[in-house]
Amino acid sequence: MVDITPGLQQAADGVTTPTSHGTFQIYEQGSRNSASSTHSYIAQFFGSSTGDTIMFSGMQGDDDIPGIGQYEDFHTIDWQRDIARDRMRHRYIVKKRQDSIWDLIKGAHDAWSGWVCVLLVGVATGIVAGVIDIGASWMTDLKFGICPAAFWFNREQCCWSDTNTTFDSGNCSQWLTWPQVFGDRGDGAGAYIISYLFYILWALIFAALSASLVRMFAPYACGSGIPEIKTILSGFIIRGYLGKWTLIIKVVGLILSVSSGLSLGKEGPMVHIASCLGNILSYLFPKYGRNEAKKREILSAAAAAGVSVAFGAPIGGVLFSLEEVSYYFPLKTLWRSFFCALIAAFILRSINPFGNEHSVLFFVEYNKPWIFFELIPFVGLGIIGGCIATIFIKANIYWCRYRKYSKLGQYPVTEVLVVTLITAILAYPNPYTRMNTSELIYLLFNQCGISNSDPLCDYNRNFTDANSAIEKAAAGAGVYRAIWLLVLALVFKLVVTIFTFGIKVPCGLFIPSLALGAIAGRIVGIGVEQMAYTYPKIWLFSGECSTGDDCITPGLYAMVGAAAVLGGVTRMTVSLVVIMFELTGGVRYIVPLMAAAMASKWVGDALGRQGIYDAHIALNGYPFLDSKDEFQHTSLAADVMQPKRNETLSVITQDSMTVDDVETLLKETEHNGYPVVVSKESQYLVGFVLRRDLNLAIANARRTIEGITGQSVVIFAGNVAPPPGPPPYLQLSRILDMAPITVTDQTPMETVVDMFRKLGLRQTLVTHNGRLLGVITKKDVLRHVKHMDNEDPSSVMFN
Repeated sequence: MVDITPGLQQAADGVTTPTSHGTFQIYEQGSRNSASSTHSYIAQFFGSSTGDTIMFSGMQGDDDIPGIGQYEDFHTIDWQRDIARDRMRHRYIVKKRQDSIWDLIKGAHDAWSGWVCVLLVGVATGIVAGVIDIGASWMTDLKFGICPAAFWFNREQCCWSDTNTTFDSGNCSQWLTWPQVFGDRGDGAGAYIISYLFYILWALIFAALSASLVRMFAPYACGSGIPEIKTILSGFIIRGYLGKWTLIIKVVGLILSVSSGLSLGKEGPMVHIASCLGNILSYLFPKYGRNEAKKREILSAAAAAGVSVAFGAPIGGVLFSLEEVSYYFPLKTLWRSFFCALIAAFILRSINPFGNEHSVLFFVEYNKPWIFFELIPFVGLGIIGGCIATIFIKANIYWCRYRKYSKLGQYPVTEVLVVTLITAILAYPNPYTRMNTSELIYLLFNQCGISNSDPLCDYNRNFTDANSAIEKAAAGAGVYRAIWLLVLALVFKLVVTIFTFGIKVPCGLFIPSLALGAIAGRIVGIGVEQMAYTYPKIWLFSGECSTGDDCITPGLYAMVGAAAVLGGVTRMTVSLVVIMFELTGGVRYIVPLMAAAMASKWVGDALGRQGIYDAHIALNGYPFLDSKDEFQHTSLAADVMQPKRNETLSVITQDSMTVDDVETLLKETEHNGYPVVVSKESQYLVGFVLRRDLNLAIANARRTIEGITGQSVVIFAGNVAPPPGPPPYLQLSRILDMAPITVTDQTPMETVVDMFRKLGLRQTLVTHNGRLLGVITKKDVLRHVKHMDNEDPSSVMFN
């Protein structure tokens, strides 16, 4: 008799193997301790077949056990099982399409549901990004003054509503600074003190609100979220991290924390916000909402949309998702990410939150080509960027580790207020740290023209014609004063950002990194410019700089320096270059950006192996197997498996254990799953069953089957004769994975690690001559890698 096992086939590592014809292999399992030729054919991943109706995994049926197919919190998903479930579901829908018009419509809906989902994610991300940009812009200006005619206007909108035809922040009658509100219209000490106090007061109010909201309603809303998004996309479950409360508090908290003047940006958290939207909207489509592996395709597209709206860089967003955060990135996910990023950028452009006809924040136009010899200072900027990034990463990780293991971590709101107070007190006296960081970056990227009044452009020039070329000139006193202020700003921003990144408010790292690099780049650019002015005859400058026109653009150096530091901190290369030229519109400067990004990455890798996100993943103990790392040690599967040789392995027999025996095993051990063997003596492997599935199946049987007691025999094999007499036996073959991934005890660990990375395994079973020896889980692999790298294996905290 052939028994097609009914119900849902759930497995930890169950793989339905495609045959050469593209169909799924039906596994044949014979009883090893029996001479009979009875075989049971287990059709993986689908259930009972009655007439024309087949119940597939993920489609709720009467025979299904409620809750099976989901994962526990802080556990790893099984990519192979989830992808195979989706393939079987898809084949079922394709087969049913020919039956009726309704089935044809359902098939068409299934085909386009992925595109509809990413369309909704793109639209939602664009709208939310517009709200954040407008809110942060208004609340940032609130620290300096108010628009009495319409308090909801920021300074620029307030001044545009005046009769003035141009926006000049220093000459606007409608906008009142706080001293003017209180009747002091002078520029003396009284006005300065009032401005200073209001700056500090608003900063503390915004920071306190942000930290309190995060602590009370959504603890997961703090930080940038990118390390956790990387871990989630690698197949880890963190319940609530992408939920609706996290989304709401992240959006509100981000507006508040950016407005407080803390050294942080909103670009990193935009990836988290977009991923929250992707997670929430995926539940409208059961194909994605009920399948964790498929859901990660939507989350990858959402991450691309997040970067797209953060920088106005849709192509850079797609490359960022591919290079930096995604673990599994098939070609169709690339197309959907591109579409999602495009829609998000289009929606944000329609909202036009910056009022400058660009969705980019720092749009600049340089009309000078770069000179070949400038590659030397560009590479030098890459080296400087790599060094700054390494100092930042090492110091920040040291401080975050101290916070985690000391009493400081018990007072998150107090820490936020102290950091905000120190930042506000020290930032206000320096005009370059007082201003919004995005405005500072824009100022540093800009080239000096006839309309620039900043001290950075205080050159000894006489502009006679607005359209004439800008000539070389000696730097005036204002430039040298600005350089000193920028050096102080560089040191201040570096130190403050070390203590800010990781506090319990939403905070990103892109904008502070760009600011650090832009300051260093502008200083180097002014130095090279003055060298070209002072020594125009030396061979380096003799060609392009001999005409008398200004041949060096300090703003370009700021842009290259910004890319260098950001590349060193995050270890991005390709996506960084694309983001930078989309961010600024400077397409012709791809080569300088590439040179600086590569130099920065090489220096960063030489001085410290990990980027900031990977370092935070390691600090938090997340089970992340980086596909970019290589396993360079010589060890075997037998060295890593649990339990070690001569130790007892917790197993379940296929037909000789009672319900009480199984429940006792579950109580006494904490394993996520158990191998099923023929008998304790033979230890021949039959399959693998998950702990969660066992608990659910036994609880469901006690509820629905009469007569099940603790003495009922549990049978996992479909070909075993049921025991005679009461109490009735419990048939659990439906939850048994008959095709677990196995390796032999002599398999090199290099191969095992590759299997975990490329197949997305939760665990693999170790056998010797067909007999079961042990189990290797993802946690075992991570701990072994840490041990071989002379790091602390106990830092891997999750399964």
